[in-house]
Amino acid sequence: MKVAVSASGPELGSPVDPRFGRCQYLTIVDTDSMDFEAIANSAASAAGGAGISAAQLVVQKGAEAVLTGRCGPNASQVFQASGVPVIMGVGGTVGEAVERYKKGELSSGPQAAMRGGGGGRRMFPKGARTGPGQGNTEALEAEVQDLRGRLDKLTQILDDLKGTDK
Repeated sequence: MKVAVSASGPELGSPVDPRFGRCQYLTIVDTDSMDFEAIANSAASAAGGAGISAAQLVVQKGAEAVLTGRCGPNASQVFQASGVPVIMGVGGTVGEAVERYKKGELSSGPQAAMRGGGGGRRMFPKGARTGPGQGNTEALEAEVQDLRGRLDKLTQILDDLKGTDK
């Protein structure tokens, strides 16, 4: 079975990247042999549609599941339409995540818990709590950092627009 993991680097020892669409690498791992292909995510720096492009690549590569920290609603819709389950809230290294998946330590959780809506399935490690301040701290910190960056960009755009009204 092939699983795709969002990764910060090109090795099995690389950390799972908490962002799916903007991860640095998409690592496709054969769960039987642990052979893998690390693909530099060209969509990571795209102005828009990064999640959709990354999801389409993962589906084209034949992945049967996705392990990541967080997956946005647009990428989730691609996976739902393709029948590929998305397991979120995953941390550690790529190799550790795949081993936990193989052991059945990653299981599904309620769709309603997925932030941002979308059509994907929200999944958590067994026993994981998903309330504020609980669960994968690295993923939450990366999400906050990502949101702050987006807020700064939007604030700049708004300021630029206000400047053109004068």
